[in-house]
Amino acid sequence: MDTLLDSSPGEAYKLYGMRVVKPKTLKEYGRNFPDAAASLMGWLKAVREAEWRSIDDVRESYSHADAVKVASGHVVTVFNIRGNRYRLIVAIHYQWGMLYVLRFLTHAEYDKAAWKQQL
Repeated sequence: MDTLLDSSPGEAYKLYGMRVVKPKTLKEYGRNFPDAAASLMGWLKAVREAEWRSIDDVRESYSHADAVKVASGHVVTVFNIRGNRYRLIVAIHYQWGMLYVLRFLTHAEYDKAAWKQQL
């Protein structure tokens, strides 16, 4: 995560970028799906540099990102990975600048929609 220290002594510093909780999970997905590894790491880098406050901000970087309401009533964000071969499903807490990786699915698994009932 990038930080910018205020030049005034004693001043608090401001954090920039989104914080991804458990980025190791993405590396694990990359090991399990080697053809998606570079795309996942590129996504992780971009997210860490992003300052998203809403789905509109997300779509400025990822125009095909979708906000999807799941069975729990929560809204998750779905990203197309590796030319739409895979779907990365995350929960974004904009107010805290935090992002939780929930699922990584093949396109076929995503289309079955069972994941919506599990979240």
